[in-house]
Amino acid sequence: MNRIGLMGVGAMLALMVGSSTLFVVDQRNYAVVYALGEIKEVITEPGLKFKLPPPLQNVKFIDRRTQALDSPETRPIFTAEKQSLVIDWLIKWRVTDARQFIRNTGVDLRNAEVRLSPIVQAALNEEVTKRTVGTMLSSERDKVMQGVMKRLQDDAKNFGIEVVDVRIKRVDFASTVTESVYRRMESERKRVANELRSQGAADGEKIRADADRQREVILAEAYREAQKVKGLGDAEASSIYAESFGRDPQFANFYRSLEAYRASFRNKTDVMVVDPSSDFFRVMRGGSGSAK
Repeated sequence: MNRIGLMGVGAMLALMVGSSTLFVVDQRNYAVVYALGEIKEVITEPGLKFKLPPPLQNVKFIDRRTQALDSPETRPIFTAEKQSLVIDWLIKWRVTDARQFIRNTGVDLRNAEVRLSPIVQAALNEEVTKRTVGTMLSSERDKVMQGVMKRLQDDAKNFGIEVVDVRIKRVDFASTVTESVYRRMESERKRVANELRSQGAADGEKIRADADRQREVILAEAYREAQKVKGLGDAEASSIYAESFGRDPQFANFYRSLEAYRASFRNKTDVMVVDPSSDFFRVMRGGSGSAK
């Protein structure tokens, strides 16, 4: 019975030792085999691998996939004309030499990012200080990214990594400059708006004055035409009256009397005292209206 128990314990120990000597390498990772604290081997090929049991040998894994590093903070960068810009960048990198990478940063990828960020910022500063704001905002952004990537290659090799890509995500003025530009733009727009309002008011006054002048001219022309027509009418009426009066003098005297009566009784409150023997009553009685 004791022999069976010992055999079982021995089998379990053998199984534990055997399992500690086998490990699987994923295609997304490097496997670094340590022997008594020293790097013995870096395994790059995926599959089932063998090592000595701990503490003789241990295994650490390093991610070999492409990593992305964003600018941790936005620091102002001065251009060639001493203008302050804020630039957000992004780099993509991956581990290519696991031994070199571990010697410089250890197995934690965050340590590499902490050391890589100031190097990227310094390379970007060197590229930006040679250019103007206009070129940074328009034509030479690609050249800046290429220059930064070229400067990073040597430093990246020292870390055992490769910089795959460098991108500038945003280029903007610093907050103080942006506020100043905004105030200038606002002031300029207000100035233009005031000029347009003044010009509009002046044009409005000019249009109103021209309209008033045209109105006066039209009224004067209309009055002149009216007077002309009235004069022609009066002349025609006078001609007709003269012709009629010449044919019948008695009718002419009668008509003049009617006009005199009409002028005398223009208002209802008018009162006129007349001699009964006057032409007025004589005409009203049907007599001759001629003067004696």
